[in-house]
Amino acid sequence: MTDLRIGVLGFGLRGSLARTAHRPGRGATVTTVADPGPRARAAAAAAFPGAHVTADPRAVTEGPGIDAVLVLTPDHTHADLACRTLVAGRPVFVEKPLDISVERCDEILRTARATGTRLYVGHNMRHMPVVRTMRALIAAGAIGRVRTVWVRHFVGHGGDWYFKDWHAERRYTTGLLLQKAAHDIDVLHWLAGAYTDDVQAMGDLMVYGDNPHRRAPGEPRGDDRPPEGQEDGHWPPHTQRGLNPVIDVEDVSLLNLRLTNGVLAAYQQCHFTPDYWRNYTVIGDAGRLENFGDGPGAEVRVWNSRRSGYRAGPDATHTVPDTEGGGHGGADPLLMDEFLRFARHGGATDTSPVAARMAVAVGCLATESLRSGGTPRRVPPLDPALVAYFDGGQSPSAHH
Repeated sequence: MTDLRIGVLGFGLRGSLARTAHRPGRGATVTTVADPGPRARAAAAAAFPGAHVTADPRAVTEGPGIDAVLVLTPDHTHADLACRTLVAGRPVFVEKPLDISVERCDEILRTARATGTRLYVGHNMRHMPVVRTMRALIAAGAIGRVRTVWVRHFVGHGGDWYFKDWHAERRYTTGLLLQKAAHDIDVLHWLAGAYTDDVQAMGDLMVYGDNPHRRAPGEPRGDDRPPEGQEDGHWPPHTQRGLNPVIDVEDVSLLNLRLTNGVLAAYQQCHFTPDYWRNYTVIGDAGRLENFGDGPGAEVRVWNSRRSGYRAGPDATHTVPDTEGGGHGGADPLLMDEFLRFARHGGATDTSPVAARMAVAVGCLATESLRSGGTPRRVPPLDPALVAYFDGGQSPSAHH
């Protein structure tokens, strides 16, 4: 089997995915990388000896000798780059969120259907062992029929990762609610077995808006970002320095959701907690499960045998398995395995472009809600023809 020749757009924070895809002699080789930043290009040249490294994205979207493309650029650029790649007939991996507006997401889906080119969205949490453990327990009936889901997202590295660069500006993200919750909303939908109809939200910029230590407009950020998963030492939040000149996104968000199957759900996100992890509580009509920790060795605990007062000891404990390394609890290598297989052969995938679009839609409409006094919003449905095309596995016979 010859290696797929991989082109990479963007070699920043998610450049780790390109490194995961690069497996010369084992199915895939990164041959071309495009990034406008000199520092990123130097890092790409070091990571992929012999690869063509350039500032011109057209070398990846339209240049010769590329079999599949990874779009790992800032969120607001995804639609333009993904659509150009799809039109060029190259299977494309788009990092989540799919884009920062419902309209641009729908444009990507329409382009994929019109061209018949394979589209994959990098919702890696569907491959996280903690999520798969919870989903398997729900499918096995451990808590009966799911009726409500609560998600708490403690973003301990918020200051270092989201308030010092483009993430801090709504023109590039819509908001951190969308940027970060796109993961969790997708998982919530997957665990509950339905998408969201109605959303209501409140949020505020409570801590990072008060910090006066900002870079001057146009001043580049220092290279102080810790490697992914590393401690940074910038604690508590008011000790942060070199924040983005513009910060107009919220650092706390609270959402209430009603799903199409009647499930009621809540999502909470905070960017100034000391710890960084996600807590899911799923309550069915015959029990409750909850995760304690979200990486290898974490536990999913189930209470389902009887009523009681508080009891720390659950009826069953399921330890989250350890996979063979890689980011996001081992999810990133599994995600890339699935994309490379899909790019080569097509077929069913655990990730879903429809689900990716629905997660963005919830994030966008929730952000509208929280910026307009918490008034409820209805999530716009997706064109049924697009739903049918992607649910059918993107087979060429299903597109026009």
